[in-house]
Amino acid sequence: MTVSSETTTRSGMSRGHFTALLSMIMALAAVGIDLMLPAFDDIREHFGLDPNSPQVAQIVTMFLLGMALSQYFYGPLADRFGRKPVLYGGFAIYIIGAIGAAFAPSLELILISRFIWGVGAAGPRVVSLSIVRDVYSGEEMARAMSFILAIFIMVPVLAPSVGAGLIALFGWRAAFFFGAVMAGVVAIWTRVLPETLAEEDRRPINPHAIGAATLEVLRNRQTMGYTLARTAMFGAFSSYLASSERIFGEFYGRPEQFPLIFGGVAATMGIAILVNARLVGKVGAKRTVHASLLLYVLGSFIFWAVAAAAGGLPGFWVFVIGLASLAGLHALLIPNFNTIAMWPMGHIAGTASAVAGTIPVAIGALVGAFIDRLYTDTVTPLVAAFAVLGVVSFLVVLWAEDGKLFARPEPTATPVVPTRPPVT
Repeated sequence: MTVSSETTTRSGMSRGHFTALLSMIMALAAVGIDLMLPAFDDIREHFGLDPNSPQVAQIVTMFLLGMALSQYFYGPLADRFGRKPVLYGGFAIYIIGAIGAAFAPSLELILISRFIWGVGAAGPRVVSLSIVRDVYSGEEMARAMSFILAIFIMVPVLAPSVGAGLIALFGWRAAFFFGAVMAGVVAIWTRVLPETLAEEDRRPINPHAIGAATLEVLRNRQTMGYTLARTAMFGAFSSYLASSERIFGEFYGRPEQFPLIFGGVAATMGIAILVNARLVGKVGAKRTVHASLLLYVLGSFIFWAVAAAAGGLPGFWVFVIGLASLAGLHALLIPNFNTIAMWPMGHIAGTASAVAGTIPVAIGALVGAFIDRLYTDTVTPLVAAFAVLGVVSFLVVLWAEDGKLFARPEPTATPVVPTRPPVT
């Protein structure tokens, strides 16, 4: 398989086709979260919960926990059997979980199904990042990830509105069922994707090999530093995902406008991701991260101070502008955190992707769930979490770079060229 300016694979997939397909594979995780958010009020009513009950936020938390606890197992499988078989396994589990949630008769069974759904979503998430690392390296990988995520971000922009429309027409269970349909469509589309794991990079599945690969990931300062930085950032963002419907609906009294507000914030992230592709090309991924992280910490503390001055509930537009600004910086950080963490791991991309995905989602989901429990009638827990966890992320990056921000040289953008012919 070769990488050129015209094509991505020997099978004839253009770069645009490859980017679009990988974006939709990655987007299945976002579909599993964002499509459900407008259904929370109807679910509360259906199961006789208090209108302000935070219990339905567990629909997001259980999905994230399912992703977190299963990603590690997909990595070694993808490094042994190849990317495509593991992708299809993830699709199958995803569909089972989505259909189970759609027909579950109780909230408890919905939560169990959501956990299974998250287990399924973990496969496409791990394997898609492994595929990108198979094909690209260095700054070229950072730019490719930016273009992939620029398409990916359309899902959180559109999903709440799509979910609201499905709920209005067919009821809240339709939002769950649509997830299964979406996974089926992407699974069929994936048939055109060639196998990207080179034969010489296939690793045996045994405790020694898996343990050695895992230890290599855990001992790499750059990989773990940027993974832990992403973990801190995801903790605050996962709380926003789980509580955004309550914040805009209950705190600000705009439940009908929630899909538009959520989509608008996501659109800001999409614009930032497109800007990221240009920044990475000009100044490099690390320098982009370091500057963005400093701005994020400064902005989050200003946001916290403004919220505190307003008694914990700033004006609606003040909150939205502050939130969108931090979300835009978040979008500059997360893809580059992922990319920089994976740079040294091309020979064990599946395992590295699994470890680098498990830690942020597992710990981040738990941190987010803790933050969710702190809400009363203000947004203080969220804005404080942005600030505190932003500082944690900055300190971890400082450790990863041995205190030398903006100074570490960037790797060359040499594409990875597997010698094994693609298998379609």
